[in-house]
Amino acid sequence: MQKILLSACLASPLAALAQTAATPANPPATKPSSAKPIVSSTVTPVVEVAAERPTNRIDRQVYDVKSDVSSTNGTAADALNNVPSVNVDPDGTVTLRGSTNVQILVDGKPSAMLQGENRGATLNAMQADDIESVEVINNPGAQFGNEAGGGPILNLVMRRNRKAGGYASLNANAGVAGRYNSAFSGSYNEGAWGVQGGVHVRHDGRNSTGDDERDSLDSRGNWVHSSQRSTGVGLNDMAGANTSVNYNASATDTYTASANVNARTNDQHATDHYINGATALLPLTDYVRATQRQGDARNFGWGTRYDHKGELPNETLKIDLRVSASENESDNHYANTYASGNLPDTRATQHNNSSIRIVDFTGDYERPLWGGSAKAGYKIATNTNDAETAYTDINPYTSLVTLNPARSNHYQLEETVVALYGSYQLRLNDDWGVLAGLRSEHTALDIHQYTSNVEASNNYLNFMPSLFATYKLSEASTLRFAYARRIRRPTASDLNPYVVYRDEFNVTSGNPQLKPTKTDSFELGYETKLMGLETNLRSYYRRDTDAIVDYRTLLANNVLLTTRRNGEGSHSSGLEFTMSGKLTPELTLNTSGNLMRMQQTSFNDQGLLTTRTANSLSGRVRLNYAYSAATQIQMALQMQGKMLSGQGYRSPNETFNLSVRQMLTPRLSMLATVTDLFNTNKMQTVVDSDTLRETNTRRFDGRVFYLGLSYRFGGPNKENSEQHEPRMGPPQGGPGGPGYGGPPPQG
Repeated sequence: MQKILLSACLASPLAALAQTAATPANPPATKPSSAKPIVSSTVTPVVEVAAERPTNRIDRQVYDVKSDVSSTNGTAADALNNVPSVNVDPDGTVTLRGSTNVQILVDGKPSAMLQGENRGATLNAMQADDIESVEVINNPGAQFGNEAGGGPILNLVMRRNRKAGGYASLNANAGVAGRYNSAFSGSYNEGAWGVQGGVHVRHDGRNSTGDDERDSLDSRGNWVHSSQRSTGVGLNDMAGANTSVNYNASATDTYTASANVNARTNDQHATDHYINGATALLPLTDYVRATQRQGDARNFGWGTRYDHKGELPNETLKIDLRVSASENESDNHYANTYASGNLPDTRATQHNNSSIRIVDFTGDYERPLWGGSAKAGYKIATNTNDAETAYTDINPYTSLVTLNPARSNHYQLEETVVALYGSYQLRLNDDWGVLAGLRSEHTALDIHQYTSNVEASNNYLNFMPSLFATYKLSEASTLRFAYARRIRRPTASDLNPYVVYRDEFNVTSGNPQLKPTKTDSFELGYETKLMGLETNLRSYYRRDTDAIVDYRTLLANNVLLTTRRNGEGSHSSGLEFTMSGKLTPELTLNTSGNLMRMQQTSFNDQGLLTTRTANSLSGRVRLNYAYSAATQIQMALQMQGKMLSGQGYRSPNETFNLSVRQMLTPRLSMLATVTDLFNTNKMQTVVDSDTLRETNTRRFDGRVFYLGLSYRFGGPNKENSEQHEPRMGPPQGGPGGPGYGGPPPQG
């Protein structure tokens, strides 16, 4: 009966796991900048060179992050925090326009290290200096699948050097409390062959404190107060290496092979002080839990790719195979010490072992057709998620170790996706252009719940249309329209019904009855120049049907269970803007803002429909001041507005970062950075339901100072290149319509 019920309840597949990056029909040459260098007595630029800058494309916005002043000692999380409407909190949780349902790709492809519990740690370990640009795809087109949540996409386009000869850079940075990081990267191209790669090490982390105040309604209708005070301490070691080899077999055929490996420790010492108020059935308890965690995570990936240029203009064929995997292992040792003499001290251990393996095989063919550009492709992908937890209780009198079956579990999900898509892009005239597409996905799920010996399977077929249009109002102004339908399928942890122990106050479990969330998103954008600044204004509307939201309920002894349910629906709308450009020859402005209104409809504790709304204003301002050709100063203020979350909301927060780069010689520069200068960053969530009132606040040692050096080998001297400022908008020369844009991501 349980097998039949689980099979019937799993009425929604998980997301597909790979997609290919869109290729513009007619990528133009990048315009050279005409900005004049600032003369300094220390370092004097003598030659101006053209610098390539990303360009908005018909289905996405592209943001240049490689020239950010702090990129040489920052992380991928820092780089994403410089992108409009993107926020990455200290835990590595990513939101885009208030949605946590965000896919993160690397060069247009999914990676196991950026899924599940790996994502936050990976973003806080990956070098920002390895990233060329970030593509924001709020309305993914037909070429993109629905993996990892099926929501908007952040595509990390990694740096590549195709110029002949050798080039390398070495960065070394030291921070407070023993923090440090260092990275070496280089490339060499000669004739038909090219090789590039890099290695990096990092010792970093964020210590934290937590404060949880909870009032819950007991069975007799009385409010019971409980509290939790937490501290977490622990810096971790991270290291990684990557390489790729390119071979141009002919003028039309190129072969590429790549590989990467990353590893990190997962050690921490935590202390939690719990006070559980007395109820009608249970007395007050006051105790301290000490936790010692040790663990490791390992990620690897490899891939091959074949590119062929056909005889027709812009005719291309791409065949791509990617394999990636991640493994996470940790051991937690718990010791509870009770203030009351009536309860004995207890000990326990918890062993966690989880893994993700992705195999992604894709092909794309593009050619001119009927005056436009047609593109078609396929994907065959498998994703295997395996999670095993073993919780053991240790008898305080005999030290006998006993497996706790209520907190132990072994669960596996295997997903296979076969997808086909087609799109057609056409310039109707000098002003109008359109891009339309349709994607079909067949998903097969096999679920193995080894703990209870239950197996289930399911198969689904989904169709997702998309439409984009641009209208060129003038040489400097463009109007854009976008529509896309997406499917968000529950993840493996969303569906696993077993209870996962987090701490004495909190447990989580999945819900096998979850249905997929269908999302329809619309966007209207206007791009122009305003007072010499590149300006983008975008209005958007997103409607979710059967939205998956967090739901919290109290169990015995004041333990809070967090699971997920399908709400009746939700929608959000807003107005987003970006402005970038030079205010003066020395001062560059990058600013963005997002005014959003959210509404969620879900069932309350009594099973009645309730609707909650919230207005949110988020934004950031970044100023770059070129004091001289050798000295640059960057100031960045980020503000995140109020966000709805299940039965509650997350409070606003803000941070201020400061960076100074000083060129010491033409090849050697020094960088000083301070993150969260005023130590204001915190995460606060509030729940206010009929049976639960809770405020949870976490603070981090966000004010971290780094001082480092960067040295560049080979290639052009740094003083011979114009120092371009970081940008958060399209390049000089005006926004592009269909067929305009930079080169597609490679690899």
